[in-house]
Amino acid sequence: MSQGWEIKKLGEVTEILNGGTPKTNIAEYWDGEIHWITPSDLGKLTKPTVDYTTRKITSLGLEKSSAKIFPENSVILSTRAPIGHLAINEVPMSTNQGCRGIVPSKKIDTWFLYYFLKKNVEFLDSLGTGTTFKELSTKSLAGVEILLPPLPEQQRIVTILEKTFAAIDQAKVNAKQNLKNAKELFESYLQGVFEKKGEGWEEQSLGKVYDVRDGTHDSPKYQEQGFPLITSKNLKKDLLNYDNVNYISELDYININKRSKVDKGDILFAMIGTIGNPVVIQDEPDFAIKNVALFKVPKGQDSYFLKYYLDSKPTIDKMISDAKGTTQKFVGLGYLRGFKILIPPLSEQQIIVKKLDLLSAETKRLEAIYKQKINNLEELKKSILQKAFSGEL
Repeated sequence: MSQGWEIKKLGEVTEILNGGTPKTNIAEYWDGEIHWITPSDLGKLTKPTVDYTTRKITSLGLEKSSAKIFPENSVILSTRAPIGHLAINEVPMSTNQGCRGIVPSKKIDTWFLYYFLKKNVEFLDSLGTGTTFKELSTKSLAGVEILLPPLPEQQRIVTILEKTFAAIDQAKVNAKQNLKNAKELFESYLQGVFEKKGEGWEEQSLGKVYDVRDGTHDSPKYQEQGFPLITSKNLKKDLLNYDNVNYISELDYININKRSKVDKGDILFAMIGTIGNPVVIQDEPDFAIKNVALFKVPKGQDSYFLKYYLDSKPTIDKMISDAKGTTQKFVGLGYLRGFKILIPPLSEQQIIVKKLDLLSAETKRLEAIYKQKINNLEELKKSILQKAFSGEL
């Protein structure tokens, strides 16, 4: 332990206050001047401080409930649903019973306390108890030990953390912008390919060029093992995701495939709920489909040309705009068959696909680099926090 550092319990260097909720059916308790925040509100914050809440309570509401006013520069911590959202209040504030207000004494700097709690969110969550949802009790929170240096050292550490985290956050912003730029560059090129009609291109309806079908509309009985039944939820970016797939019997599999058998080279397309996510089937399939569009690509056409067309922003935007339904949007089979497409000769389709494949691969490579950089920056934050509260900064 560094010289001058002490092990203290949070309850020894802070006052921990509970929140509360005035009765919602009494109008006189609400729409007053006292800011009132919940775990959900804390989770929506984009900065570590809060100075405003959409919901407010009156002095009478405060008096008639267990809510307390936390003085400014307290740390507000959500202690259930979930445990771990936190912020420093820049104005006096109250909360519901899902939060605790941690009021620092003169022995501990507010920001030092904030960063300590931020570092230990997983540990705090592990202290929660309960069956319906976990809750961190005031007693458990007060018993958490903190390695506390003298106040000037706390402030020195906070200054280092603020400067370092500001630089890390800016680096994250830059990486996210680069990631966005890479995606937009590919989208822009993809959009340009299908917007202009080149020599020899023909406008056709999808149903005239491709055999457009859909999967079963029935609901076969599910079982623990058997043949996968692919629905819209299983179509992800360029691939089939079997994580939450349901299984059906061999008999149901055979019956469904009499109507909508999927073959290698076909394209599946989500037509209910999420619209889009076209996937080219690259291997011999062992599944059936339900409420998914099936494009059977004939000889003389390139599957990947159609896949890129269906994945282009103008196509998806148009389909979403035309989609029917209120609770769950969908595009029907007749609509898909009548949807217009500009189609070049096969040789040009293949040239376009080759260019798009190369650009797509480069875009994915850049995405992987930028995502890894963002992850590395988050890990760097954790490492710095670990050093800060071990006396190594």
